[in-house]
Amino acid sequence: MKDLFSKFSVAAANALGNPYTFLIAVAAVAIWAATGPSFGYSETWQLVINTGTTIITFLSVFLIQNTQNRESLATQLKLDEILRAIKEARNEMIDVENLPDEELKRIAEEYRELCPRAMPKNDVKPKAEGSSIT
Repeated sequence: MKDLFSKFSVAAANALGNPYTFLIAVAAVAIWAATGPSFGYSETWQLVINTGTTIITFLSVFLIQNTQNRESLATQLKLDEILRAIKEARNEMIDVENLPDEELKRIAEEYRELCPRAMPKNDVKPKAEGSSIT
């Protein structure tokens, strides 16, 4: 069931992110708006668009979240593999996303302190006059 949902959510996210899907949505709203005078801008006419967009948005959130979770996990696994492969890297950084917030803040501060020391002053090249490169 989970595998089927994952496949469906990836396909649905791809379809929802398609420019043609956006054009279909714009066309649907334009048709709805154009029918307003025919229905006297009634509450039922307004309810159609409100209900339709609410349902589509509600269901899309779950599909897109599933896809983002999968992509995030895949990215983490790729980064973990890079950390594992580099001898100088600290292997304890693998799975760091599961640490408590306080520990993440401590590690972030450690990296902020390393930042100025990471590039020796003689390696910093001055920006050329009139250069647009930053």
